[in-house]
Amino acid sequence: MEWRLVGRVANPWGQVPVPGGGQAVNPRVQEYMANVAAAALRRDRVSRRHHYVPQAYMKAWSSDGRRVRVLDTVNGSDRKEAFGGWIDADRDGCNTRAEVLLAEAVEQPTVTGRCTLTGGSRYSWYDDRLVDRTDIDHAVPLAEARDSGASRWTKACRVAYANYLGDDGHLVAVSQRSNRQKADKDVAAWNVPDNPSQRCRYLSDQVAIKLGWHLSVDPAEHAATQRIAANCPRTDVTVESAP
Repeated sequence: MEWRLVGRVANPWGQVPVPGGGQAVNPRVQEYMANVAAAALRRDRVSRRHHYVPQAYMKAWSSDGRRVRVLDTVNGSDRKEAFGGWIDADRDGCNTRAEVLLAEAVEQPTVTGRCTLTGGSRYSWYDDRLVDRTDIDHAVPLAEARDSGASRWTKACRVAYANYLGDDGHLVAVSQRSNRQKADKDVAAWNVPDNPSQRCRYLSDQVAIKLGWHLSVDPAEHAATQRIAANCPRTDVTVESAP
């Protein structure tokens, strides 16, 4: 795998401010981030009902050794504190979860009311299955992102990461089984074991997100990336500079 920039998609929100980055924030960014912050404070009933958060999220929260509480997979209280819930950034009635379900539908769901989805099916490429019971997976899990640098971001930046729709590989509609199997594992511990033909694609997405969001890799993750990439000579990595 050759790690080179082969394309860049314009971020519709401009530069997402990062603490200490010294970046200028234009009015559009200020407006967007204000909307993100406001949405993060509102109760997101859809995410409370459906979003799966693994209990393995319980890791060291900071250098002083404190531990976060084990996440309740129904209300996701600790996830909500760190990354917020699903938001409706464009205010069209559909939150981020619904936007992904609609975009990746093989059979379109019925949409009623403000954006209540019923039925429909999606192709879960993690395990090569057509499914109607779907989870939305963060390609680089929230816990992994937090441990790789997101803990130093502002809350608004973490909410933007959790809801980012600017890269098709960032949020993926997958089977509930594969999402639970993956949990918060990095590429050293999980790489689409049920669909080995897609390992290069999975690694490409991981590398693109880590580079685009300036997230670190640990030694085990770096070694696994090098090992897998050796078998992906024709795979490009397209990086979108999000932050």
